[in-house]
Amino acid sequence: MATSKPIHFTGDPEADAFLGESPLALMIGFVLDQQVTVQKAFSSPLELSRRLGGLDAREIAAMDPDRLVEAFREKPALHRFPANMARRTQELCTAIVSEYDGDVAAVWTGARDGADLERRLLALPGVGEMKARTLVGVIAKRLGVRPSGWEEFAPTWHSLGDVDSPDALAEYQAAKRAHKAALRAQQAT
Repeated sequence: MATSKPIHFTGDPEADAFLGESPLALMIGFVLDQQVTVQKAFSSPLELSRRLGGLDAREIAAMDPDRLVEAFREKPALHRFPANMARRTQELCTAIVSEYDGDVAAVWTGARDGADLERRLLALPGVGEMKARTLVGVIAKRLGVRPSGWEEFAPTWHSLGDVDSPDALAEYQAAKRAHKAALRAQQAT
């Protein structure tokens, strides 16, 4: 299930539109969302699509791993750790092909309820507990897919699921920086 609405995670209108059009781009962005900025993680799927001639879970799953690594390493690199993230992206695509016949949106459109959605997300490579909760929020609030009981599995904090505009992205990032600064200050005492 794609939306015609952009998902404002990058600050780049084209990349944001692509996230709204391509469920696979959105999932790859979540896999890449570690040790890089949100903007970098979620703009990289558009660039990967350009480098590969499109994003298709079946093609990425079947691709020579070295070719995918090269696509990630091409300058500018798609991630701070291109080889590792190429491997994780291929693992994600392999799971999507194996479990959902290549249709990443089936992860959420086929969920019976919130618990099933969380279980499906946690079973994907590169998705841990915190990402699964954030994804539930994004899927419900940005994509409009709300299986019964989803709220129980969504974040109770300000998350990417609450980002619905470029201004909201700036607010999210400011709140995240403030939270990290408070944690550092607390650890210093």
